[in-house]
Amino acid sequence: MKSVEQNLEIFLFLMGIWAVLISQVVDIPLIIKSVKDPIHISLAVLFAGILFKWMQVPIEKGILRTSKAVPHRLFLGSIVITLGLLSSIITAIIAAIILVSIVGVLRLDRKSEVRFVVLACFSIGLGAALTPIGEPLSTIATSKLNEDFFFLMKLIGPAVIPAVFIFGILAAMLIHPKKKMNTLPPKRKIESYTEIIIRSIKVYLFVMALTLLGAGFEPLITAYLLDTSPLMLYWINMISAVLDNATLASAEISPSMTPQTIKAILLGLLISGGMLIPGNIPNIIAAGKLNITSIEWARFGVPIGFITMAMYFIVLVIYG
Repeated sequence: MKSVEQNLEIFLFLMGIWAVLISQVVDIPLIIKSVKDPIHISLAVLFAGILFKWMQVPIEKGILRTSKAVPHRLFLGSIVITLGLLSSIITAIIAAIILVSIVGVLRLDRKSEVRFVVLACFSIGLGAALTPIGEPLSTIATSKLNEDFFFLMKLIGPAVIPAVFIFGILAAMLIHPKKKMNTLPPKRKIESYTEIIIRSIKVYLFVMALTLLGAGFEPLITAYLLDTSPLMLYWINMISAVLDNATLASAEISPSMTPQTIKAILLGLLISGGMLIPGNIPNIIAAGKLNITSIEWARFGVPIGFITMAMYFIVLVIYG
């Protein structure tokens, strides 16, 4: 529904309230938790957005100079890896905005542009999950599990960091750019402070909604998911391709689960979240600003995502 899509944060917030009321889990600690959980990621989005606003023009000029000095394929692969690793610090949202800015400077042909954006969003979506400030999924997972800042880095870092490099290598191998621009495009749009603040407020409301949804779904998780095989949950979470993975994480993850189950859930959500546009916030931002259609994204994103899912399934079977 268009009206829901345009007001997703408010919709999820109302669904979160409804969920906790139906599950009868409303109490003062939950209210305090729902107010506190979004603070760090919202501040990270705010400050990173302001910093990028101040640095946008120098960054774009630096990108242009570097792209001229470095072989194009190596440059594209390096950008995919760098954004993936930095996204856990600057947030997935800001990483996606920087990605859009880079694409605007490079002016790739359409096929190369779509491939570059899809691979970069896979990398950003995975890398951002390494810290609680990287994206809403990692914020919610860390909060629900009552773990420290580096918990996800230790749990899924050994699997995620190699994947970020793999997507960078794929960018260098699979993208064959036919053209690039030699000068900065005129009249580059710079976000206003109002837009940056509104985005930060939306992120705050979004994470608050996910906290409420997670609490509301806890009885369902206890009844039906705790005994489900981690490998089965891994494949079930391919639905993350069409549903935002942070929302699914809030509904699925429980502190009663084993680390192996949590790891399988997170990897399933993170990898499949890059397959289609609705799966992750970076996809939505990049596709919206660059007018990438669902079909364009799916033609490249689905095969890459499915192959990656299959590879990591083997890793989970062998190493757990």
